[in-house]
Amino acid sequence: MAQAGEKNKAASVGRPRVFMTGASGGMGMASLRQMLPDVGDAYDLVALVRDSEKNRGEMAPFEGTPGLEVVWGDLDDNDAVRRCLLGTSLVLHIAAFVSPAADYYPKKAMHVNFGGTKRLVDTIHELGQDETTAFVYIGTVAETGDRMPPIHWGRVGDPIKPSMFDYYAVSKVAAERYVIESGLARWASLRQTGIIGPAMVQVRDAIQFHNCLFNVLEYCSDRDSGRAMAHLAEYDAAGTLDPSFWCHIYNIGGGEPCRVSTIDMYRKLYGELGFTSLDPVIDNKHVATRNFHGQYYLDSDKLENYLHFRSDSMQYFYDEYLKAMGPVAIGFARFLCCIPGGQHLMGSIIKKSTFDALLDAEHGTRHFIQAGMDDRIDAYWGSRAAWEALPEKVSDMPEFTDWDHVVHIDHGYDESKPEEELSLEDVRGAAEFRGGKLLSTQMRTGDWRGKLRFRCAFGHEFEASPRLVLEGGHWCPVCEAKSWNYGARAKVDPFFAQVWNPLHSPDEMREYPKEC
Repeated sequence: MAQAGEKNKAASVGRPRVFMTGASGGMGMASLRQMLPDVGDAYDLVALVRDSEKNRGEMAPFEGTPGLEVVWGDLDDNDAVRRCLLGTSLVLHIAAFVSPAADYYPKKAMHVNFGGTKRLVDTIHELGQDETTAFVYIGTVAETGDRMPPIHWGRVGDPIKPSMFDYYAVSKVAAERYVIESGLARWASLRQTGIIGPAMVQVRDAIQFHNCLFNVLEYCSDRDSGRAMAHLAEYDAAGTLDPSFWCHIYNIGGGEPCRVSTIDMYRKLYGELGFTSLDPVIDNKHVATRNFHGQYYLDSDKLENYLHFRSDSMQYFYDEYLKAMGPVAIGFARFLCCIPGGQHLMGSIIKKSTFDALLDAEHGTRHFIQAGMDDRIDAYWGSRAAWEALPEKVSDMPEFTDWDHVVHIDHGYDESKPEEELSLEDVRGAAEFRGGKLLSTQMRTGDWRGKLRFRCAFGHEFEASPRLVLEGGHWCPVCEAKSWNYGARAKVDPFFAQVWNPLHSPDEMREYPKEC
């Protein structure tokens, strides 16, 4: 493979060079497959892949592909990173240490997700390619955290608010901040949503009980995510990508066909097995009622208008779910569910064979309760008393139905003004709306990139660009690194209070220290 790569490099004179991380992962592999028709023709592709037996097997079908070079290594390997970046016109940074694994190993998540991103950006600077290498960073919907009804519609610029104990989100927030403030001439942050496809079907972790029944997500398929990366590379190589795409943040979402609440998704999935109610299969008191990321997007069409990648709906996920189960298991479930008492029996089988081990695991919701883990109980239900007050049955839960109602989050400045008219006064007002103060006294009108000095409500001073604060929704890096102090922040930060107060009582002041 190395020899083939060297030959490809020699034959690639004149073609743009694209560098992709995470090619062996879910989104990365989907992207690679979508990109193949253009590799060796429109551009050359170099993929940095961590050397393992599994990854060797994943990449084997692509061996010898003209225009494709596989470099075996990881983001800790300075030489490998430098080799991949040298002469590269576009970086697609997809690699990440993701949830649920990231939440078990917070320090590793920060090392891989922030440290790897920092190494890529720093190496671009070292190579003197600030103006010639475009950098696309894949962020996450988890950066904005819990957006339960009635604030379930969101957009870029809403407050950054990783859910408590979501260390994947914490690491991605830090990495995104570094990219936005990198000084690169062309960058973009694409906040990925939940990815539907075969990989999601295979997830077996306690995290599925963290996803609240009345939570929402605007999903995107693995195929559509891969198509977005392929089109981005294709358009950039051809010079047809609108220059206005660069230096902005976007939400990746599949649009209306991919919007669904968790409870409706479960009704569809278990309905396919013959269940007419969720009561026999889901114990209501084992499911969190808050503190899980998700939202419907008001602005995901922006990325679609640039990259034209959407094709799938939630039906793709439902089909993959049934495919994974197989006709025998589906037939058995449907038979059992149609006889008297069969739904309760089938529910018991599912719970005993699949759910019990997850619920009692380290991050299992039943484990939180039985072990008296007050910090987890407070985070996921509000309090033990709130958990105790929950009805036993899903069918007895008050059901939210006003899914189309939009509560707009005020970003604290006049968004109708053209970007080139952004003034010092605009930024000053936005800082005050965040409970802080703009310390800088000068700013070039319309400059979204230059760093200004701020002070947050807790007295921390920091530098940040208007792009980071106003468009990105970021604020104080000291507060972000130290803890989840959301109750205290909401008391002094009207901007942040918009996404906290509707979901929490005024006296909820618990601070959750961070481990990384």
